[in-house]
Amino acid sequence: MVNDFKVPRRLDSIDVEFDEERLVSDAGLLLPMTLADRLGLAELVAGKVNLGDLPGAARPERKAASLIAAMLAGADSIADTDQLRVGSTEAVLGQKVMAPSTLGTFLRSFSFGHVRQLESVASALLERAWETDAGPGEDERLVIDIDSFVGQVHGYQKEGASFGYTHQRGYHPLLATRADTGEVLGIRLRKGSANTQRGITRFVDELVARVKKAGAGGKLLLRADSGFWKKATFEQLEAKGVEYSIAVRAGDKRIAAVIEAIPDSAWARLEDYPESGLAEIAESTYCGRRLIVRRVRELSDQQELLPGWRHHPFITNREEEIEVVEAEHRQHAVIELTIRDLKAGALAHFPSGDFSANSAWTQFAAISHNLARWTQTIGLPGASPRMLETFQRRLLTIPGRLVSSARKLTLRLPARWPWQKAFIEALTRIRALPALG
Repeated sequence: MVNDFKVPRRLDSIDVEFDEERLVSDAGLLLPMTLADRLGLAELVAGKVNLGDLPGAARPERKAASLIAAMLAGADSIADTDQLRVGSTEAVLGQKVMAPSTLGTFLRSFSFGHVRQLESVASALLERAWETDAGPGEDERLVIDIDSFVGQVHGYQKEGASFGYTHQRGYHPLLATRADTGEVLGIRLRKGSANTQRGITRFVDELVARVKKAGAGGKLLLRADSGFWKKATFEQLEAKGVEYSIAVRAGDKRIAAVIEAIPDSAWARLEDYPESGLAEIAESTYCGRRLIVRRVRELSDQQELLPGWRHHPFITNREEEIEVVEAEHRQHAVIELTIRDLKAGALAHFPSGDFSANSAWTQFAAISHNLARWTQTIGLPGASPRMLETFQRRLLTIPGRLVSSARKLTLRLPARWPWQKAFIEALTRIRALPALG
């Protein structure tokens, strides 16, 4: 269709009225919310989340979907859900969007036990998504990265928030992700003062059980930084048959002594290291376990090697060649991409003064993040998942207009949208999925 409107010579000549009932603010939400419907999100929330006779107990599935859809569109506060209550936006969500005040009451009704119910919903969604070939498969290795981060908050009214290792007031969530897709495999909100290792034993137990139940039948490899260095964790993973590579602190006297004892002849240069410096690797043992060390000398601004080495040791139970194990351990940094997306989206803020409400918000943020990832891996197989902001801009926050003709609804989207082919391909594949609810 030819555009009948000419570009005005003066922007002041354009009148503005907020009166179009058929407009859709974030039309691309049709993609992830269709996937949520295929995975049976509403049925899972209704069946697993029971708030009893608390004020926010009614219709938890509708409230959950309202929060998740808003987060997919970029919401980082409860008030932001109002952007989905405009025009005909609710039509592409498949349900009525609840008011922010209602959603606030809902979140404040959660206790620790209710948050655990939400974790169960997230686990069941993971299992169902992996049934659609989005999982690692029965024989493929699954690489899991574990880390923690500080979710900054402002003000003094946030229950459980305090100053942590970054000297910023906030919470200290524990996070596990799938390395190749960036999916959240587990997340748990903790107080800001929590030690890095707080709750790690139980978290790992549940994490391993969750991914195996979801269909991960191949080897499991868990990677973590030195904050999770603990003998008990090594023993726990070994008992479960899980491979691991976990960093240890080079400044620890015992580790430093082992590194110092490595002869110069044992160090081999890393050819694939960035041109910004020189790196070498070697290995030894510590308490009967394999210790691999990368030592690095960086280039100065004058492109001269700086004096002295910085050491990056880690302990592993893997038996492959040192070059392979070291290179893959370095890739643990990919978890930062998921942390970036979470903090750029729903976890930019923790909206409530109540700790359990913020814990529930964190679980909804993880579910919305996974729906965004699965929309790409299922809808556009073979393509690398885009960062959240790019995904939102290209496929979600698209203006649309809902029209009805001959009792059929049509969602009209902008002509010449650069990513319309990807949108149609993803929608076609998602609609072809069987309903798992």
